[in-house]
Amino acid sequence: MSYFARVDKDNIVQSVCVVDDEHLLNEHGQEEEAFGIAFLNKLHGYGFTWVQTSKKNNFRGRCAGKGYTYDKTNDVFIAPKPYPSWTLDSDFDWQPPIAWPTPEVNYIWNEGTQAWDEMEV
Repeated sequence: MSYFARVDKDNIVQSVCVVDDEHLLNEHGQEEEAFGIAFLNKLHGYGFTWVQTSKKNNFRGRCAGKGYTYDKTNDVFIAPKPYPSWTLDSDFDWQPPIAWPTPEVNYIWNEGTQAWDEMEV
């Protein structure tokens, strides 16, 4: 199975569709993204933008999900920003303004205090 994200004019993922791999095969039996896009265009109609994504995060950074952004320049999907104070690093992962506590369990980010709060288990 292959996965394709439908992105809008602002490159925001609207949905993710599953396509059977047989619809991606060229005449040599090799998978091509363009064949999957052509299949989806026939199925859903033209006028949509489709970008292949990987459930195993093998390419384009991470698997796309609804609300993610597709960065065309860097050819990656970026998760929605979790908090206003967080910044995007060079690997396109969101990072808090204060490093994660060690160990990284039982803490939740408090945007109001800009600190990590210990969660009761």
